[in-house]
Amino acid sequence: MGLRDRGIEIKTPEQILAMRRAGLVVGETLETLRAAVRAGVSTADLDALAEDSIRSRGATPSFQGYQGFPASICASVNDEVVHGIPGDRVLADGDVVSIDCGAIVDGWHGDAAITVAVGGVPAEVTELMRVTEEAMWRGIAAARLGGRVSDISHAVEQHVRSQGGYGILEDYTGHGIGSAMHQPPDVPNYGRAGRGPKLVRGLALAVEPMVTLGGKQTDLLDDDWTVVTRDGSWAAHYEHTFVLTERGAWVLTALDGGEARLRELGAAYGG
Repeated sequence: MGLRDRGIEIKTPEQILAMRRAGLVVGETLETLRAAVRAGVSTADLDALAEDSIRSRGATPSFQGYQGFPASICASVNDEVVHGIPGDRVLADGDVVSIDCGAIVDGWHGDAAITVAVGGVPAEVTELMRVTEEAMWRGIAAARLGGRVSDISHAVEQHVRSQGGYGILEDYTGHGIGSAMHQPPDVPNYGRAGRGPKLVRGLALAVEPMVTLGGKQTDLLDDDWTVVTRDGSWAAHYEHTFVLTERGAWVLTALDGGEARLRELGAAYGG
């Protein structure tokens, strides 16, 4: 494992395989949670299910105890964008919940997030979710060996802006990931292409657009974790962890490695 370019961690192939194992735990856990989301389920119920899923697979929840965070997932509902603390809030038909999940295997992290509708939601919310998820995939697809981190940022922003007047959070970003959950470099969801650290083999990144139906301004609740939109507009959040191989992008937290979506976008698959 080498360190270069302002503390960026470069992983060996063996370490990336450990991250893939962590990524599969995250991906499988998120699919379990997606299936469990329904009216009448509390966010604490989802958290308990997530912890059991992670630990039963021989992994450790990344979030539990991280800087004092008290749960295994973040569960953010409606105008809560990210970092919602699971508790006694009961999901109702028409809600949306963002579920962010991390797991550690042999000291290596995986991190991903999905947004799930609870029953029927307005068409504009369904479209917000589609746009946000697609922006994440387009960001990953824009990554090339020898490119720059902001190539990802630019692709995310370009797609969101092309779809309507959405707000893109600027104070919260994607990030490097590996032996710690959050590492350099930051991966913003906006900006000009061709800037930032070079994209090289062994660099793992978490790409996570956070998009709102209104403005980009946010507030932090009194729990010092939950981030909400200032204007009360609803939000969506998606995330995957990926690396670049000599063949292309390999999405470590996607069950198929990202192959289907990357091929749809005409991008090389590196798994």
